[in-house]
Amino acid sequence: MELQVVTELLSSKPKWRYRIARRLRNAYRYDTAFWRSAVAGPWGAGMFAFGLLALGMPTGLGTAVDLLLFLLAGTLGLYLTAHTAALLLALIGVPIPRLFTGAVLFDFAAVFVIFNYNEVSAAASAVVAGGISLAGIAAGLIGGTLASRRLRLRQKATAALLGAAVVAGAAIWPFAAGNDSAVPAYQGAQSAGIESAGEVGEGGGLALGGAAEGAPAAAVPSLADQLGSPTEPGPYEVSTLTYGSGNDAWQPEYGAAVDITSEAVDASAYIKKWSVYRTAYWGFNQRALPLNGRVWMPAVPEASVDGRTDGGTGAEGQGQFPLVLIVHGNHLMEDFSDDGYAYLGELLASRGFIAVSIDENFLNYSVWTGIPDNDMKVRAWILLKHLQQIGAFAAEPGNPLYNKIDFTRVGLAGHSRGGQAVAMAADYKDWFGDDAELMQSLASFRIEAVAAIAPTDKKVDGKFTQLKDVSYLTLQGARDGDVSDFDGDRQYMRTSYSQGGSRFKASLYIGDANHSQFNSSWGGRDVSYPKGILLSRNGMLSPNEQRSIAKVYLSAFFEETLRGGASGANDNNYLPLLQDYRTGLAWLPDTAYYNRFESGAFAAWARYDEDSNRMTLPGGGKAEASALSWKEEDAKNRQNGGKPSRGIVLERRQNGDEPSTYALTWEHGASLPVGGKPEALAFSLTDRSFELEDGDTPDAPLASGTVTLEIELTDGNGTSVRLPLARFMDAEPLPVTSFTIYPWLERHLSGGKYKHPTEAVYQTYRLSLADFAAADPDFAPDTGIRGLAFRLSGGSAKLMLDDIGVY
Repeated sequence: MELQVVTELLSSKPKWRYRIARRLRNAYRYDTAFWRSAVAGPWGAGMFAFGLLALGMPTGLGTAVDLLLFLLAGTLGLYLTAHTAALLLALIGVPIPRLFTGAVLFDFAAVFVIFNYNEVSAAASAVVAGGISLAGIAAGLIGGTLASRRLRLRQKATAALLGAAVVAGAAIWPFAAGNDSAVPAYQGAQSAGIESAGEVGEGGGLALGGAAEGAPAAAVPSLADQLGSPTEPGPYEVSTLTYGSGNDAWQPEYGAAVDITSEAVDASAYIKKWSVYRTAYWGFNQRALPLNGRVWMPAVPEASVDGRTDGGTGAEGQGQFPLVLIVHGNHLMEDFSDDGYAYLGELLASRGFIAVSIDENFLNYSVWTGIPDNDMKVRAWILLKHLQQIGAFAAEPGNPLYNKIDFTRVGLAGHSRGGQAVAMAADYKDWFGDDAELMQSLASFRIEAVAAIAPTDKKVDGKFTQLKDVSYLTLQGARDGDVSDFDGDRQYMRTSYSQGGSRFKASLYIGDANHSQFNSSWGGRDVSYPKGILLSRNGMLSPNEQRSIAKVYLSAFFEETLRGGASGANDNNYLPLLQDYRTGLAWLPDTAYYNRFESGAFAAWARYDEDSNRMTLPGGGKAEASALSWKEEDAKNRQNGGKPSRGIVLERRQNGDEPSTYALTWEHGASLPVGGKPEALAFSLTDRSFELEDGDTPDAPLASGTVTLEIELTDGNGTSVRLPLARFMDAEPLPVTSFTIYPWLERHLSGGKYKHPTEAVYQTYRLSLADFAAADPDFAPDTGIRGLAFRLSGGSAKLMLDDIGVY
């Protein structure tokens, strides 16, 4: 019996081998001509994803080469996967078109891995993979149907051209989608459930001041009626040149075509990890970093350079000029960034500045080589080495920069990580104080002004930059998909001034601006592909509009800080623009703006940073409140992280006639400005009503009705005057940002980075005391101020106040 069983088993083996061989020979029996033609659909869908991957992983060989390499790799992967899947499906015996199925499976798996690797959640990656795979199936079915029909050659050619047009449209869409959309991202009250000032509606929010009276805010004089736009070219012709190593293999303007040769610098004291592949790409390592720069300067005849320092105010171009260094941030290393600020360099040079865009591309991130360690500190250090190098050029007879720069008037401008680097460079004594040679060489340089566009604010060496008596400007877009928190506000809060000084700090928060469009080379999306395709561009400012804001503000800022404004050789006084954006609306594109301002002339009454006692104020003052909850707490960013400043939070939860009041009093009067009488009350205020909860809808702005905010001042004689805030300025509801193309994705990209649609940003309000005196002639601010009260009436609201004081 046992022998019979063994014999039967042995005799059965050829049957199984035969079956397997037969199935493998017939693996493609269901892949008819129709289905083989239909494979073109999944191939096109898969190559769309690989094309996006190529754009996000540049090799430095050029976009065309990158696309070719990635498409070849994707095609090979699809070919191998489709045939392997066909053989496996044949072994299982599934009666379906196996090559086509294998191609679809490849699409789904490849797209899922591509997006999931790029910080898209598994759920969202599966949805994207499913959508692209279904698109490939649909395209394949259409293609197979057309191919299987007896069509004339002309008809087939037309169908092929239509298919090519669809593929081309899909390829172009990542670059152009949404650019011209008329749908505003800043949707104001309606999308947020908040009513703007003066409006009342269901689910309305905070209307700060005066809504009941129906009085609009007082008109603000437009600077356009007094001055030319700061974006207008100045009186100078502009000449350009480059300086660099002379050995750059990728950018000829720093290689064989360079105008001035510069020295390399050794950063090995800071950088310990530098990939051998990075060395292979650039041709140098951290011991020989190049100093490369693009220079825009007023065209000055040689005979006109006589050593005077008149600021270059005459059209004939005499005298030395202020210097502005501009530095980019972290971007893909192979996609060079330093030429993206030519629009600023040309404008500044035409207006009498020497502007230099600094090349730090070799410090940027690469998919292939990572990023050098300690890059943030080295970015600042490289800036200082450029100052040294430019100083040497300016002292060298025969050099195009010889005797043309006033190094006591230096400004720095940076974008993204460059925005943090310029603040560190301005505070170089703290960061590089142990470098005696550097300290000595910079002794004659005076960095007067720092401008930061969407800067980062990372802790370096366990600390942050503290600026003192350096003018500071920061710009930030509410649609910033890279630095989504207003990190420039953190540096703003850590910038301080000696009492009575003229230096100042200012910030501008822009409703429909993103991160990348401030650089003309970075494209329109804030994160690299393929993830970048999931970010929405609906309603965003156009690239030219966004850069026009940078031109207005940086030009005005450097005119004011390096050319002297109304008090210096320059006839232009743009300080009101930096104090109040409304004065420059004629020069700005239509979107929402929020700005802060403070100068050394400000006498602070309450900053809330000295202790955690809500009832005490500096100078012996006292605080009290009625009919509301109130507490001191840290200011928060979009991700609910703390900022380096505290404020007072006032929360009113009621409807009715009883007002809520927050009052500050000083028995002997509040502090006054140094050497002058009080002229204007100032404070920073943000509406956090979007944090109020209502039932099952937390984190939504559900204030229950319009709230009026009034300001009451009491002078030294006890006379009180109360005016609505809206008499001075209407309060804009905060932007509600939709970062992604579909709201569900907000929580599924970059670890939920985009799930918070609103950030509570401050607006500085400046109230002339003359208006209070006009309301009551007995009110005499010259006698001092003994009391200040914020009075809220109407519905629910949550406000935060900080930096209360007087000019």
